[in-house]
Amino acid sequence: MYVVESKGGAIACMVFALMLLGTWPALLTLLERRGRLPQHTYLDYSITNLLAALIIALTFGEIGNSSLHHPNFIQQLSQDNWPSVMFAMAGGIVLSLGNLSTQYAWAFVGLSVTEVITSSITVVIADNKAKLKSLSHNTNQESNTTDAPPRSSKDLENADSSSLKAKFGTADFLIQLEKRRSIKVFGKSTLIGLSITFFAGICFSLFSPAFNLATNDQWHTLNNGVPHLSVYTAFFYFSVSCFIIAIVLNVVFLYRPILNSPKTTLKAYVNDWNGRGWALLAGLLCGFGNGLQFMGGQAAGYAAADAVQALPLVSTFWGVVLFGEYRRSSKKTYALLISMLLMFMVAVGILMASSGHRNQS
Repeated sequence: MYVVESKGGAIACMVFALMLLGTWPALLTLLERRGRLPQHTYLDYSITNLLAALIIALTFGEIGNSSLHHPNFIQQLSQDNWPSVMFAMAGGIVLSLGNLSTQYAWAFVGLSVTEVITSSITVVIADNKAKLKSLSHNTNQESNTTDAPPRSSKDLENADSSSLKAKFGTADFLIQLEKRRSIKVFGKSTLIGLSITFFAGICFSLFSPAFNLATNDQWHTLNNGVPHLSVYTAFFYFSVSCFIIAIVLNVVFLYRPILNSPKTTLKAYVNDWNGRGWALLAGLLCGFGNGLQFMGGQAAGYAAADAVQALPLVSTFWGVVLFGEYRRSSKKTYALLISMLLMFMVAVGILMASSGHRNQS
């Protein structure tokens, strides 16, 4: 199997992972805003997400000669390593729950805010409390920091929704968006979205430690002589459990949707090709992004690999460019946004600089 050992290789893995993991949420958000049902989108996404893990395992996991202490991917599938496998699968379950939750949170609080909270949950609590208080007062000034609807929508109801293309950040734009999108948010509290976001953040905080336990066996659950799971084998099991929980939940959501989403059927999903290519691409981006993150963590340590949690740098870019987030905001908002992004960049630099060299021999 291929092993990333150099600091440069680890940093390269983290940088590519950062780009990929910050981009796939924008694709799912785009599809939801165009009216594609989230159940359909996530089912497609889950298929290619697992495919990416399989590709990584069968390529990088099979490169080079296999040995007793460093077996390749296929050889390791038959070994007695189930305690570590269970840790890897537990990590996949919580990641799947977190990703599925954020798909609904994006509709309520916007792409960039959701990614910021889930990536650094304790840093932005106070800021979002202030944002909630101001949402119901800023519609006339149209200075919302995200495109999430205000809790009071009287101004929006009186707005002219007949224009063909409203400007980003205006009440007309929000009304047109609400008509198109699949997750309806008018009349619902933004607190719903923030609650979902905090739940997702808790899930995201658990998957990396579980993966670390799966590959390093710090709790000594493996029998003597059984080699630790390679990063590729662990990632495969991780992705299998992620896939299973996603398929089960979203098939249920087809017939029993949450948050008043439209009901659908398995037949309707199979026949829904509108935007399927983007959903499949999102799954590949996320799968390869996670794989690169873990490959970098194998070389530099999983704490250093958490530099990819600065993915709001990328997500905020897509939120501004594609979805008009932060358009028509106040100077104070722009100052806070720039400060946040600068701090994320500093954090990425520090974490990547802290990456160490690991000799696998």
